[in-house]
Amino acid sequence: MNYLDNQVFLETAEILKVIGHPIRLCILKGLYIEGEKNVTTMQGCLNIPQSTVSQHIGILKNKGIIKGKRNGLEINYSICNEKVIKILETLLKEELI
Repeated sequence: MNYLDNQVFLETAEILKVIGHPIRLCILKGLYIEGEKNVTTMQGCLNIPQSTVSQHIGILKNKGIIKGKRNGLEINYSICNEKVIKILETLLKEELI
């Protein structure tokens, strides 16, 4: 059996590549611990330009890791991928992040 032919491994590797960036991992940790947030709130916590946060939010959203819910003029984001939630639970439990 060739493990690289296994779709589960390919999908998991893609998720790990996307969440492996420090800013994206920090965004996800904040969403996991504190729940829904908008870009402005995330930007204040991360202390980086809003355009940088928006760029990383776009990547996470395009990969189906987070979703946005419009609330008036702002969009609140939350994690919608169960694999990512399990990965974050493990990393937090082991105090790796």
